[in-house]
Amino acid sequence: MFANDESKLRGRFDRIYLAGGCFWGMDKLMSSICGVHDVVCGYANGDSSIKNPTYDQVCSGVTGYKECVRVDYDPDVVTLEKLLFSFFNVIDPTVKNRQANDIGTQYQTGIFYVSTESKKIVEKVVAIEKNHYSNFSVLVEQLFSFYKAEEYHQKYLIKNPRGYCHIGDDKIKKVSCSIVDTLLYKRPTDSEIRESLTFEEYGVTQNSATEAPCTSRFFDFDEKGIYVDIVSGEPLFSSKDKFSCSCGWPAFSKPIDENMIVYVKDYSHNMVRTEVRSLIANSHLGHVFYNDPESPNGTRFCINGAALRFIPFSEMTNEKYEYLKEIFSAS
Repeated sequence: MFANDESKLRGRFDRIYLAGGCFWGMDKLMSSICGVHDVVCGYANGDSSIKNPTYDQVCSGVTGYKECVRVDYDPDVVTLEKLLFSFFNVIDPTVKNRQANDIGTQYQTGIFYVSTESKKIVEKVVAIEKNHYSNFSVLVEQLFSFYKAEEYHQKYLIKNPRGYCHIGDDKIKKVSCSIVDTLLYKRPTDSEIRESLTFEEYGVTQNSATEAPCTSRFFDFDEKGIYVDIVSGEPLFSSKDKFSCSCGWPAFSKPIDENMIVYVKDYSHNMVRTEVRSLIANSHLGHVFYNDPESPNGTRFCINGAALRFIPFSEMTNEKYEYLKEIFSAS
């Protein structure tokens, strides 16, 4: 193993190290994911001249160590991609030495890999996530040191259910409810995207254009099935959650999997709106609005039909979406 991490990894488990701000919340998050075998809080990649740093030393800001969790997982049950996307779902990757109200070098976010194989996966996911942000401050390094934190930090939020956590229970629940297999989808090359899309589809997905209202064939469309990203094929919305709306664009009350949607503040046209984009392809989809009187739950995802491809329920197996058929039987 790597220096200063004496524990032995045996059997079928793989390992990754994640720094996502205060390690109490990251410990709780990773421990909630099926397939994770063990999570240990510790301090990673600091000043090599400082051995076995204490919490007080790390909090002083002079050691360079980051609060981090060591995650041992079964790759036959959960993929490293899922763990990394879950990690990005709960952090702010745009800030340095800070997460929420926690400020200091110990709260710097980072991903520390331990093998050539994990490095490749980390770089792939990081490349996807970088597409969503103009500023990206997450460290991506090989692990060179890790020291286990004091015992009272281990499973802190289980021992202290009312303890402070910068990662809310809603975010942990969102991650635990993930159902889309991200391994099945990828963003094509820019040239492939340009060749495969019409002028309007390209303008909408790649340049954040908006199709004219009431022009999409999906606007007044109610066939049973799912709507996927026209660029990558990643599943986004279901006919089960589509509703009639006077807005002029296809409307959905929720996505198939919240983890596949990226929310971005949009200040264009002298308005403040929330843009929605797809996770893998980074396609512009449309916007989301709340307190909508026509939506069954008050939320309206107002989506450009040009960003979508429809998969009829009868074709989901042939199109390799059979694993999502269960959403139509769920209450």
